[in-house]
Amino acid sequence: MVYPQIWQGARIQEGITGPWFPVTVPGNIQADYAAFTGMPNVQFGDNCKLFEAFEDDFWLYQTRIRCQAEAGQRVFFVTKGIEYEYDIRLNGKILAHHEGMFSPLELDITEELEKGNDLEVLIYPHPKREGADPCRDQADQSCKPAMEYNWDWAPRLLISGIWNDTYIETRSPGHLTDCEVTYELSRDLRCAQVSFRTQGGHAVFSLYDPDGNLVYCGSEPECTVSDLRLWWCVGHGEQALYTWKAEGSVNTLTGRVGFRQVKLVMNGGAWDDPSEFPKSRSTPPITVQLNGRRIFVQGSNWVNPELFTGTLTREHYEKYLILARDANMNILRCWGGAIIDKEPFFDLCDEMGILVWQEFPLACNNYKGTKKYLKVLEQEATAILLRLRRHPCVALWCGGNELFNNWSRMTDQSFALRLLNKLCYELDWNTPFIPTAPVMGMGHGHYNFLDFGSDETVFQIFRNANCTAYSEFAVPSMADMESLKKVIPEAILPTPAPGTPWETHKGYGSWTQAGQDSWLCMTTMDAIFGPQPDLESYIEKSNWLQCEGLKCIFEEARRQWPHCSMALNWCLDEPWINVGGPTVTTYPGAPKPGYYALKDALRPVVASACMPKFRWYSGEMFRAELWMLNNSLSSVFDEVRVFLQIGGEKQPILKWETGRVPEQSNRRGHLIQLRLPETDTQTEFTLILESLHGTSSYRLPLLPKKKLAYDPHALNV
Repeated sequence: MVYPQIWQGARIQEGITGPWFPVTVPGNIQADYAAFTGMPNVQFGDNCKLFEAFEDDFWLYQTRIRCQAEAGQRVFFVTKGIEYEYDIRLNGKILAHHEGMFSPLELDITEELEKGNDLEVLIYPHPKREGADPCRDQADQSCKPAMEYNWDWAPRLLISGIWNDTYIETRSPGHLTDCEVTYELSRDLRCAQVSFRTQGGHAVFSLYDPDGNLVYCGSEPECTVSDLRLWWCVGHGEQALYTWKAEGSVNTLTGRVGFRQVKLVMNGGAWDDPSEFPKSRSTPPITVQLNGRRIFVQGSNWVNPELFTGTLTREHYEKYLILARDANMNILRCWGGAIIDKEPFFDLCDEMGILVWQEFPLACNNYKGTKKYLKVLEQEATAILLRLRRHPCVALWCGGNELFNNWSRMTDQSFALRLLNKLCYELDWNTPFIPTAPVMGMGHGHYNFLDFGSDETVFQIFRNANCTAYSEFAVPSMADMESLKKVIPEAILPTPAPGTPWETHKGYGSWTQAGQDSWLCMTTMDAIFGPQPDLESYIEKSNWLQCEGLKCIFEEARRQWPHCSMALNWCLDEPWINVGGPTVTTYPGAPKPGYYALKDALRPVVASACMPKFRWYSGEMFRAELWMLNNSLSSVFDEVRVFLQIGGEKQPILKWETGRVPEQSNRRGHLIQLRLPETDTQTEFTLILESLHGTSSYRLPLLPKKKLAYDPHALNV
């Protein structure tokens, strides 16, 4: 029997305890304290900085155990996760000291129980490496999420507490504490040898197919399943989930299993490097092969969608994952600087057919292999592997984010990465592992529509790129006015500036030099469109750039198949309202216009236009290549009608009969060349491709022939 407890908390500072206040479990103690003391909304203005005042304090959870234990039963304290370092005390006695928030803890407290038992959890101050600057460097000797220490899309907000399910449980002899179902697939993937592994007692096992039909029932912990229905990612087949049951003498456990085979294989042409001797190694494989089929994986990066991660529920996850599924995303990269998500996230990915690229909790630091750190990392990584390997959605393990770059300076000889590789092989050897992203051949960036160093936009940058995968890229946009009003004081709302809440909410200096508006991208819009008259105009122009930029990048990545096999934008979600940024939703999950542009670009079959640039001039010769992009599992025959729309006039240009476009392939079509009309004012035009599989449209600026006064560089963008 599971008994939830009623907890209260206290802040401990300089030996002073109290006052006590009510807390939520699961939750975060800082959020509870803020509510109790009447702290202002963390989302507004600079209020997040108020939490820095108690970063180095202890926190104490306390409850009086409420449970009924019968003769012969044992009583256990069980937690699925407490952040980050803590003691468990019962009646003043320390029963355990633990560091790490992703590894569970179970304690048999039967012998310590007395009438009126006081259970306490003492949370230590946040880990900060001695001598490190107050930034993510402070986290480089812990497994605490690095994003809490400040990132370009999240504030510095160090949290802790009982963040995952925690309870008291009574267990009788023979109580089943766990059952894991594993399998080995036959070479033809039509049969599986299934094994049930239980802890705590004997059981009778049942297995049901996705329709609820009984496949096996018996006390033997192994069986063979024939006529197997495989689990596929969205767009490639059924999300077949079998249900299992383990019935013990005391209790029954249930769960699901999906049968699938996943590999990373060499990208198209990877073995065919034309260079002469001496040769180096080929770029490593990054093409996902699922159940024997090579697929182009397309999706987004993922971070925790709340600052206070203890509050996350299935409902939080579901709204985002529905957006991902409906946009034809078949993968999410769970980025290494964030949390390892709670179980409902992976359950939903199993159900919706969304592959998960899961990184361990390392990001943009040099995690030097001290004995203490490696011990905690091994403990945490082992727990992560044992929990998540049960999910068919988990398709790729990764050591962490950007560890081979000059700001991290780790290598494949770093002890932490050698350890993670070893653990993945020992505990989940059938699932691929890569040490970090990017590895050689893969690309991270660009993160703005316009690169001021080269005067190129994403139209040129990605057309000239040659990566095997684009695992991070972005085009930022500003938040909508309603969201801006929720975080920016009214007095400064019309005038964005560094050193104000506009910077706190990541409008300035977020991933570039101090004072630069990398995520507001107003300088980009000034360069392309000219200075705008008001904030609403900047918001509209930023959405325009994000829409066209994301369509350009995703469609270009698809054109580069099979050499390129992956495209993941940064990012699907954010944990609070940023005034500007690369996400395609605004907290708490409202889709931006860029989301719908991305959704259009990820349709299984897309009539696409490849253009050399974004901005065009009056009377200039416009050029665009037509393509038919087919990610579907069937050949397509299509007819594409091309139109140019300026103002209210929609002018037909040409018709392209595509012929047969085989499954999972692309076809290049006609080259459009036409003279753009003369204009004396700045305007726009739209290229429209109408096909049997839907309409694609590209909105482009049209400028007067004479270069504008605010355009001194005459950007060819």
